Amino acid sequence: MFVIIGWLVAIACIFGVYIIHGGNMSVVLKALPWEMTTIFGGALGAMVANNQPKVLKATMKGLGACFKGSKYSKARAMELLGMLYEILQKTRKEGLMSIEKDIEDPHSSALFQKFPVVGNDHHVTEFVCDYLRMMVSGNLNAHEIESLMDTELETHHHEAHGAAAAIARLAGALPAFGIVAAVLGVVNTMGSVGQAPAILGGMIASALVGTFLGILLAYGFAEPLAGLLEQKIDEDGKELQCIKTTLLASMQGYAPQIAIEFGRKVLYSTERPTFAELEAHVKKK
Repeated sequence: MFVIIGWLVAIACIFGVYIIHGGNMSVVLKALPWEMTTIFGGALGAMVANNQPKVLKATMKGLGACFKGSKYSKARAMELLGMLYEILQKTRKEGLMSIEKDIEDPHSSALFQKFPVVGNDHHVTEFVCDYLRMMVSGNLNAHEIESLMDTELETHHHEAHGAAAAIARLAGALPAFGIVAAVLGVVNTMGSVGQAPAILGGMIASALVGTFLGILLAYGFAEPLAGLLEQKIDEDGKELQCIKTTLLASMQGYAPQIAIEFGRKVLYSTERPTFAELEAHVKKK
């Protein structure tokens, strides 16, 4: 929603001032379809040539996410920490083997299903269960698991940022393809020397529209989307970092209440519950 509002504000201000100063919108509108086809066609073709199919697929998915609100909130953070608390509390009272059935099939586990939002999130449950399974096996110490977690998070980071990088490269290419469109317009104009000045003026104006559109699409549309997608990717990674910190704190011998406090401190301030809020939520659960 905010993406569309931002675009509308940008378009209204840019073209509004142009019209107020006597600009002729008919010139822009007349050239718009052909210039857009040249710029977008060239840029999208280059984008397809520059990225693997998996990156293109992730980019399309990421663009869809840009127009949706964030799924991360204080309520979700409290549910995640509450779930981790319940798991760690159970292992503390009944031993690590007591959660073996839960981590093998979290979607059928009463423990995970007690927390429907994060308990049914594929990325969360997979990350939690993978490392709980290693903790149950007892063959790895906290430092080894931490190193493995860091490697997985780094891989997740690079893989997820491929889509944002693809859009950023698209934004960098759009002004260049705008220049390509403008040059072709100038070439066309030079080939029509001898026409009436009014006709030549219109052809030059159409050529300049290509440069204008390339810059506008790059910095007004594509670049903001790349930045927004990067922010959303960082939000995804922050939740996994919270899980990592909580589990490692537990492995180092801290009580569940203290372990989730470690995890709480990792979260962004906008989603991080206070100590009192988290404590009340855990007691209520």
